[in-house]
This record gives sequence, C-alpha cells and structure tokens, in this order.
Amino acid sequence: MRDSMRKSMGKLRRYVPWFLLILGIDGVSALLLWLADLEAFRVLAPLMLLMTVMLFAVIVFVLQRAEKKKEQALFDFLSSPDEWHEENLLKAAGTSDEAWIRMLGTVLRKRQDECAKAEAETADYEEYVEAWAHEIKTPLSLLTMVLDNQSGELPSPTAFKLDYIRNRIQEQISQMLYYARLKSANKDYLFEFVDLRECMEEVLEDYRMLLEEKQFLIRMEFGDSAPEVYTDRRGILFLLGQIVSNAVKYSSDNPELTVSFEKNTPRGDVLRIRDNGIGVKQCDFPYIFEKGFTGDAAEGRNRATGMGLYLSGKMADDLNIRLEVWSERGVGFEMAMIFPRVDRSDRKGTVPLQCGR
Repeated sequence: MRDSMRKSMGKLRRYVPWFLLILGIDGVSALLLWLADLEAFRVLAPLMLLMTVMLFAVIVFVLQRAEKKKEQALFDFLSSPDEWHEENLLKAAGTSDEAWIRMLGTVLRKRQDECAKAEAETADYEEYVEAWAHEIKTPLSLLTMVLDNQSGELPSPTAFKLDYIRNRIQEQISQMLYYARLKSANKDYLFEFVDLRECMEEVLEDYRMLLEEKQFLIRMEFGDSAPEVYTDRRGILFLLGQIVSNAVKYSSDNPELTVSFEKNTPRGDVLRIRDNGIGVKQCDFPYIFEKGFTGDAAEGRNRATGMGLYLSGKMADDLNIRLEVWSERGVGFEMAMIFPRVDRSDRKGTVPLQCGR
C-alpha cells in the first residue's frame, strides 16, 4: 500500500513543472486583466484558477490512465514477446516508439527461441544422463553378485580391490545422477516415514568391505525411540552414503564410526554421524559445502572432487534437513542432520507426498 502510494506520488511529481507553467501563464493573464479592468479581474481570476486546476486534473487523469495501459502492455509484451502483444504495445505507445518496439520484439523473440532450444537440449541431456546411470546399474549389480558369490574363491586383496572399484563407480554414478536430479526442473521426491536404522544399515552394507578392510569400529546408538523421520528415502540414502564415504576416505588409525539418534529435541529429530578421522580445519568450515572445494590437497584429499558435500548440502535443502558440522583437526568429524518433527498421528490416513517442482 505504502509502495503504491509512493509510486503514484512519484508519477505526479513529473507533472508539477507543467502545472507551475500553467499557473505562471494564468498569473500573467490575471495581471493583464487586473491592469485592464479591476472589476472583471475580481470576477474572472478565481474562475480562471478553478478552470486551470480542473483542466490540469483531467489531463493528469487521462495521461495516467494511458501510461498505466502502456505499462501493462509493455509488461505483457516482455512476458510473452509475440507479435500479438507487440501490436498491443504499439497501440498503447503510439507510432513515435514503433521503431524501437519492433527492434525489441525481434531481439526478444530471437532470445526466446535460443532459450527454448537450450532448454530442450538440457532436457535431452538430463534424460540421457539418467538413462545411462540406470543402464550402468545392471553390470554393477552383476559385478556385485559375482563378488558376493565368489568372494571366498578370490584372494582377499583382489576381492577388496574389485569391491573398491565397484564402490567408487557406484558412488560416482550416484553423484552424477543426483546432480542431474537437483538441476532438473521436476524433482520426484517421495516423502514418507523412513526408518533411519534400516537406511544406515543399508549404507553400511554397501561399504562393508571397505569398512572391514580398514577395521572400522561401528557403534549404533539409537536408543529405545523409533528412529523414524518423514523424508525421501532415496535422498536420505544418498546423504548417508556421502557421509560414510568421507569417513572411509579420511580415516585415521583405529577408525571408529558412531551413529546416534535423538528424538524430539527442541530443534527437531537429530541424527549424528561421527568419525575419528583427520577432521577439517576450522578455517575451511565456511567452504565445505561449496562446489569443488576439497581443502588442503596435501592432507589426504588429493583425489577429492569436492562434489560430495556440495550435493549433500543441496539435497538437504530440498528435503528441509538442516546440516550442522563439527570437526577438530586430527580428532574427528561429525555431521548432524536435523529433521523437522512430524508425528505419525498427524499423517494418519494420508498417502506418501509426491513432490515435483
């Protein structure tokens, strides 16, 4: 309301000089009338002033209406610069502005076609990436089955190397797939109640051979409360996978991984995952979720891509999960995932929420 009044007053100020000019002309006319006939001046001077004010008000009203119509036509034209809106703008603006309106319409339509072409190409690329990522899962599943069935026949170093390769390929494919998913206009999140214990066990099973190779001591501290949260299962599996992957990459001697859950805290339901690895410098805290940030490459991060935590941060934003990080150099790293509280009774009788945007 206040902004609208301020905008209207700003428009009226543009007409003040013209009003003062008309008053000046009236003043000169009144002076001449006064010199010519005093009685006529007394009668006509107030009438002249009244007529001037009324005429000025009518002119301002007509001009304001025409300008508002022109602004609306311009807005419609900029929103959709087709030929129909261009003709409407020409009618509202008049022939004096025809040249620049025609030129603007040509440029905008050209840019619109280029944007539409780029969007179509991006959509095709996203479809290709997703299709490729799903297709490559078949040979990965076959490799996993072979490793599981013939792990006893393969030498331990060979089995570990093959599983490490499989795990790295799976991780990179997941990152690529979720990166394409995050950049997509439509995001098919399926919100439902998810058991975090089951999700954590599934992720730990995927990294089982790597965890066993480095002799990780794993502690699961979920307590008596049911570790259920209302979120997207695929998204939370991706987040947990990135955290466990970093714990494995940057582990120290006698590595440990502790998973704990706190329900109904003042801030929400909190899942904490803590390791005793090399940790992160405090000066790096503001940048760990930035794209491509890897920290000091000389400290065990020379193979890092800087995409894991970046994608985790973006995914957490989409799922309305707050991430909090604690770390001390040489002591460990902790990621706290804070979920908004949603009671099952509040969702009773509802179906999983399909989110697309």
